[in-house]
Amino acid sequence: MKIFKQTSIVILILLVVIGCDPTNKPAKGFEDEIYVVADSVEFMEIKSAMDSTFERIINTPQPEKIFTLKRINASAIEKQKLKKNIIIAAPLNSGSYTSQFISAIVDSSVESEIMKNSDFIVLKENLWAKNQLVAVLSAPSISELKSKILRNSDNLLYTFQKFSDDRLFSNLYNSTYEQKNIQGKFLRDYGWTMYIQADFHVAINNPGENFVWLRRAPGSEMERWIFIHWIDNATPEYLNEDSIKVIRNRITKKFLHTNSDGGYVVIAEDYLTTTEFNFNNRYALFTQGLWDLNIKGMGGPFVSYVFYDEDTRRVYMLDGSVYAPKYYKRNLIQQMDVTLQSFRTEAELTTERKEELLNAIED
Repeated sequence: MKIFKQTSIVILILLVVIGCDPTNKPAKGFEDEIYVVADSVEFMEIKSAMDSTFERIINTPQPEKIFTLKRINASAIEKQKLKKNIIIAAPLNSGSYTSQFISAIVDSSVESEIMKNSDFIVLKENLWAKNQLVAVLSAPSISELKSKILRNSDNLLYTFQKFSDDRLFSNLYNSTYEQKNIQGKFLRDYGWTMYIQADFHVAINNPGENFVWLRRAPGSEMERWIFIHWIDNATPEYLNEDSIKVIRNRITKKFLHTNSDGGYVVIAEDYLTTTEFNFNNRYALFTQGLWDLNIKGMGGPFVSYVFYDEDTRRVYMLDGSVYAPKYYKRNLIQQMDVTLQSFRTEAELTTERKEELLNAIED
């Protein structure tokens, strides 16, 4: 997925929105679509800023957009108000239908804040549907609106991504189908756990090498896998881009290899990026890129988190990959990313959750 990551949100959150229509209906649509309510002329003025913010390209290896923007007129909002991601964009008091719509749904105090605070952005969750995110982007003029979007570009993208991740995990998580037995064994034996869907299986569990490999649909045209590796008695000095490359290539060469021709997984040099990330209140490095075989012939996207846990003095590497050559992979790699973010050490679990998982162990 992935997709771009930021460490924090500096956008101001909405204080009041009026005209809400509370509903129990779930938000609909694709995770990677954002509906933009804007007049056609005004949208053309801000389109380049919106595109560069939300339609950034990831390579999987084919180029795919993080989000796809779909403009609609304000008159069409009633038909699309249940969509998962909505942005309403127009200058205040421009006279356009969208500008009038903004004035109708926010109160005077919010309008005043928009006029005087150049970075104020209105965000509202569950406005017209459950698990929906609506943003109002406005400013005194169209040029100021464009500047606001560009100035807050990274955080706007992060906000919609984070909300999408949370929404996706709530859809993926199902206590009935999670493999509590396996999760409990990892907790008992290693002091950590992660949400494991029913269709994943443990391909490798090597305590001597501190390595676990989980696979889904091996040998199929839509394979996914996750590995967890940790280094004991470590220090935060491992948290640098060069170390991550070395550790990952060493691990994949040892464990992720073909059976007959000497092939093994390596990091492809193209499109590799590493950024800082807040992983459950820990400083982490988030890496996204492409994996390849040293003998070529296979490849796909991967995402990885590396962080230092002070309580256990361990460095953890959490890694998710996709192999689906005939399919778009943006949403698949987001699923891997969201699953990795379910990782928790024993210290992060409640007593009830620990008991639940440990009691599920079947020896």
